[in-house]
Amino acid sequence: MRETPEYTGGGLAWAADLLRGHPWATMVSNGADGAGPVVSHYPFLIEEPEEPGEPGESGAPEDSTAPGELVLVSHVGRPDEALHRLGTQELCVVVYGPSGYISPSWYDLPTAVPTWNFATAHLYGVPDILPDEENLAVLDRLVAHFEAPVPNPFLMRGTAENAAYAQRIVHGTVGFRMRVTRAVTKEKMSQDKPEPVVVRILAALDGDGPYANPGLAARMRAVRR
Repeated sequence: MRETPEYTGGGLAWAADLLRGHPWATMVSNGADGAGPVVSHYPFLIEEPEEPGEPGESGAPEDSTAPGELVLVSHVGRPDEALHRLGTQELCVVVYGPSGYISPSWYDLPTAVPTWNFATAHLYGVPDILPDEENLAVLDRLVAHFEAPVPNPFLMRGTAENAAYAQRIVHGTVGFRMRVTRAVTKEKMSQDKPEPVVVRILAALDGDGPYANPGLAARMRAVRR
């Protein structure tokens, strides 16, 4: 990703916040024997330091994420771990935030071209493969995280029957933990446009036109505060 100083997103804390809000990410690595890039899509979570009194709940050692570090956890279905050669080479995890088309018709200027506003982070590291029990704990945490807003959460180990089922299927997945060693971030939210133009862009995004995008408008306002 081309780095543009005026659109630089932020550091690891910025990337972590982006991922918390948009956990569905893209994994990219080099395939074996010149096979070309391998691309997969999976949900990711941040491995947070454990809260006091809750050791091991996420399947990670306590305080495994030190201040200023970013550690991701996820899993893949077999045979994706072999295709990505997980644990043997660098993996790039691409995180996507709000994005959308910006029409030059909104600018009210004599000359203009269209663009696309977006927020994204490319996070690099070499994953560590997790043993089955830690993998099961990560899967448990993923399910609990996404089921939390549901009125009647269907937890992976909520019943003895489902816990036994999860124990059987865990062997068809591979969990991993990735400490981010470098990150490239970008947030293009019309920072180069004068205030009157931005006001018109926000009005269009908040409206009911074909490119209405309230989420992107909210992100633009947050960036410009």
